Amino acid sequence: MKNIIEVNYQQTGESTSINNMGMRAMQARAFESRNSQYLLLKAPPASGKSRALMFLGLDKIHNQGLSKVIVTVPERSIGSSFANNKLTENGFFADWDIKPENNLCAASGNKSKVKAFKRFMEGSDQILVCTHATLRFVFEELEDHVFNNTLIAIDEFHHISADADNILGNVLKSLMDNTTAHIIAMTGSYFRGDSVPVITPEYEAKFNKVSFNYYEQLNGYTYLKSLGIGYHFYKGRYFTKDDEGHIALEQVLDTNKKTIIHIPNVNSGESTKDKYDEVDAILEIIGEFIAKDPDTGIITVKRTTDGKLLKVADLVEEDGRDKVLEYLRNIQNIDDLDLIIALGMAKEGFDWQFCEHALTIGCRGSLTEIVQIIGRCTRDSSNKSHAQFTNLIAQPDAQDDEVKYAVNNMLKAITASLLMEQILAPNFKFKTKRDDEDIVSPGILTIKGFKEPSTAKAKAIIENDLVDLKAAILQDDKVIAGSAGKVEPEIVNKVLIPKIIQTKYPDLTKTELEEISQYLVADSVISAAEIKDVGDKKFVRMADKFINIDDLNIDLIQSINPFQKAFEILSKDVTVNVLKLIKESIEATKISMSKEEAFELWPKLKSFKNQFNREPSLESNNLIEKRLAECLIYIREQRRRAGV
Repeated sequence: MKNIIEVNYQQTGESTSINNMGMRAMQARAFESRNSQYLLLKAPPASGKSRALMFLGLDKIHNQGLSKVIVTVPERSIGSSFANNKLTENGFFADWDIKPENNLCAASGNKSKVKAFKRFMEGSDQILVCTHATLRFVFEELEDHVFNNTLIAIDEFHHISADADNILGNVLKSLMDNTTAHIIAMTGSYFRGDSVPVITPEYEAKFNKVSFNYYEQLNGYTYLKSLGIGYHFYKGRYFTKDDEGHIALEQVLDTNKKTIIHIPNVNSGESTKDKYDEVDAILEIIGEFIAKDPDTGIITVKRTTDGKLLKVADLVEEDGRDKVLEYLRNIQNIDDLDLIIALGMAKEGFDWQFCEHALTIGCRGSLTEIVQIIGRCTRDSSNKSHAQFTNLIAQPDAQDDEVKYAVNNMLKAITASLLMEQILAPNFKFKTKRDDEDIVSPGILTIKGFKEPSTAKAKAIIENDLVDLKAAILQDDKVIAGSAGKVEPEIVNKVLIPKIIQTKYPDLTKTELEEISQYLVADSVISAAEIKDVGDKKFVRMADKFINIDDLNIDLIQSINPFQKAFEILSKDVTVNVLKLIKESIEATKISMSKEEAFELWPKLKSFKNQFNREPSLESNNLIEKRLAECLIYIREQRRRAGV
């Protein structure tokens, strides 16, 4: 397995050190905006969002006159992140205390939770934790005004959608339209896997935003020095031998590393449709089953290679899962656990600080899910200097009926790696290069012809929303086609990217749109580029040559596709036939052809193959041959869709 991305960090310790109130860097930044009625906090996993909310919530109660704090989380297991915390021990003015009866994530039964929620709203208690679902149920039964003078904190905010059918999104709109409630929205990935925005632009504009990016977080750690993201492609089943006698899982699973294994979704092509058998197969690969603790549910396995006893948590099996989760919540020692096998759990909000390797089998449904899974292994801990995300993905096979599904998964893998490359890279600031300016502040790159943001709105989007915009851009089929070299870089940078930005922010002026687009392209190109020091000068790799960083100009930057690097690396790790299938799938997204034209060209296509004993080439300089090649791809695509 080869890493598509590997990023090294400086271990400054800044993101984990605390100030005189016990706040880490991200928490202190969030606390500066404590007086905002609507606050959107975008920070990566392990940056301390839960505790940041505690600081903010307590200030709302003690200093801003609010009466209650309601914390909502997407699933019950995440509720433990908001347990009692003695914040005064590190200098804060109050402690976070929640009564057991107000932790509705520990209870079961929707009706009892709604009843408990109503009791809380009618009483004098100040802090409650519940799931998103509980808030939705309660909102159906209570008048809006009940939430006046209350702070509503929504953890994992990306679960909300602007779609009219998203109930939680409608709850949010009602709170903002009809009450005096304060809202704090928190997320490590403010984008969704689909094309629907989290909230509409007019509601988003009401939020003050605080951003703390992945690079700031990881660069400021004490122990973690590097993060790798890699892919391994397999044929057949991931837990059985292939034609060469290799088992894919064995090739990427190092049981010396603390690992979370996510098995495929039961609806995916990689799944056997029997999740329990898959867990058993994984345990057999690891070693010999010894025992299952009746009190904790933890499985002991004797490793085949050396007889070492490993502790494994099975979160796939529903029976006894609560015992396993309780054990996981109370892990204190590195030797308490070695592996977790999960399906839909152990993703967002899950905390196992010793985890070194997130091993995911099969393609995940969204970029959000991948970012969340990677976050499980990026917590700072003394047992690791390197964290690793590995995605085991089935190779597309031209003879397989599921070839289209497999190719789409491969493209999603490319997309995820492109986005993570952008998220994990160091950040630069850009200015217009002026002839009379000799000295430039450290960390700032000057670019000739570059248009700096001229309005507060453009500056705010650049400061807070670049990652979100990149996520939207990288979910566009035409941009993915561009990453494979099938669309001219200038088209990607000057047409496709601005169009996506304008869709997200329709009220931007033409000038603002160009400024934001130029900044995003410059940031994307430089973030993915190789930078070398030669003497006292810096050189940046642009396409196939190094350019003096002092000679950068916007035309040169816009002639580079910022998202092609990962595809180029990935292309070296697959067979020629697999690469051909991927390219054909990409080409199909941009071919404009009608059934009528394909019908007319079919006889000519057969005649060409008979005459030259080969298929027509897309790379041909002959326009007729190139169109025949496009016709062939179109026909294959239609056949795949029809299942023939």
